[in-house]
Amino acid sequence: MNTNLAETSARRALVLAAVCLAALCMPLSFTGPAIAIPAIAAELHGSPLALAWISNAFMLSFGGCLMVAGTLADRYGRKRVFLMGMSLFGAATLSLAVAPSILLLDVLRAVQGLACAMALSSGLAALAQEFDGSSRARAFSLIGTAFGAGLAFGPFLAGSVIDHGGWRSLFLITAAAGLTALLIAARTMNESRDPQAGNVDWAGALSFTSALSLFTYALLQAPHSGWSSPASLGLLSGAALLLISFVAIERRSARPMLDLSLFRLPAFAGVQLLAAAPAFSFVVLLVLLPARLIGIEGYTSFQAGGMMVALSAPMLVLPMLASLAAQRISAAHICCSGLLLTAAGLLWLSQCAPGLPATSLLPPLLLIGCGISLPWGLMDGLAVSVVPTERAGMAAGIFNTTRVAGEGIALAIVSAMLAALALAALLSVPGIDMQQATLAAPFLAIGELQHAGTLLPQLDLAALAQAYGTAFRHLLYVLAAITIASSLLLLAFLRHPASADETAAPLPVCDTSS
Repeated sequence: MNTNLAETSARRALVLAAVCLAALCMPLSFTGPAIAIPAIAAELHGSPLALAWISNAFMLSFGGCLMVAGTLADRYGRKRVFLMGMSLFGAATLSLAVAPSILLLDVLRAVQGLACAMALSSGLAALAQEFDGSSRARAFSLIGTAFGAGLAFGPFLAGSVIDHGGWRSLFLITAAAGLTALLIAARTMNESRDPQAGNVDWAGALSFTSALSLFTYALLQAPHSGWSSPASLGLLSGAALLLISFVAIERRSARPMLDLSLFRLPAFAGVQLLAAAPAFSFVVLLVLLPARLIGIEGYTSFQAGGMMVALSAPMLVLPMLASLAAQRISAAHICCSGLLLTAAGLLWLSQCAPGLPATSLLPPLLLIGCGISLPWGLMDGLAVSVVPTERAGMAAGIFNTTRVAGEGIALAIVSAMLAALALAALLSVPGIDMQQATLAAPFLAIGELQHAGTLLPQLDLAALAQAYGTAFRHLLYVLAAITIASSLLLLAFLRHPASADETAAPLPVCDTSS
């Protein structure tokens, strides 16, 4: 009897290790390539649009496929989908290590995002079957820790690997971790499925993902072709039509992928806002800052990765402390306070012009990381606490989709904003005409200082860095304003939680008596 219990405990521990290792691969697959973009650009070249898709293709595919991947796991088996996802992840990541062109690299990044969506949805569902009660809470907290470790140390690890072995070796290491998770899960994970799972909502999934794709592509190419160009207007119109189609499909579906009636709950709508807020105040910096540190300020990949630790390291500790504090303080107030601290950090960072010592950047980065860590530790719990119990699974799926898809959209929006602000900064320099500035601004926005300099030979690199600094400062002003507005709106929405008889053991969302 004791032997069977020990074997079961050991098997469950290995299943948890496999899912944690898979979870670690996901933030590494986002933060690592962000550090590698300058090195990739130096070897494979490519336009600013093609280089932007290195990050956006992964996030778009990851976010757009999460809900349908969860449905597939429930219907066809959590282990089967997990193994398929990790197999696809390993194959795509190994292929990335030998990709001969930017175009193929972008396509493989989209495949990698799809694989991560399959692995995350099925892996979390499998853990829910393996553990219950307090052991389930501990298991999911370890998943959060794995994500936090990937965010905190991913840039540092990536910088070290790139400096010593080149950017291709980064994908080899990530593939090795993914394949290790695959082998462990293949031997230890039990199969499980939902016997009442419905058919996959393919029409809804395709219209939703297509709308996201067109909208993101429109945002990324608009700085090159112009916002009023036929291409931009066509893409935006197509995205709007697909979104309208998605809403119509979900309203008519007997088992919709997205239950739109949940948005009638103000608290649920507020939680979706909370899911998107970190995208504009934190996630975009994981891509923009390495481009600035390496391309504009001249740091090595290793040095840039080390500096990024200040931004992400608080994720290892503060989310747990925020969860403990939520037992005494309303979750809404903690989240709003964290967002306001993040906004203060963004404003502080805006005063750090390119060329200042590294020590001047670290305090604002640390403040941003501390601020965003407070809502980060409460978001997942809030996502399911503000809806009726029987809708908790769908609420979690919607929340994760909003979070990841929102990060992809935010990255596209902010990249377009930085390119527009760089164009404005260049046009303010005497002797620069519109055509020159329009060609150079997208390269300057992604940190390609040398390439921008070849397009603007009348400016030296110091003047170009100053123009970038002006654009980056104004961008941080906008991001701080968005973050402050999000915190105030969030407080307003979360003052109206679902009634107690509709939910099960909700977090203390907001105590209006205070």
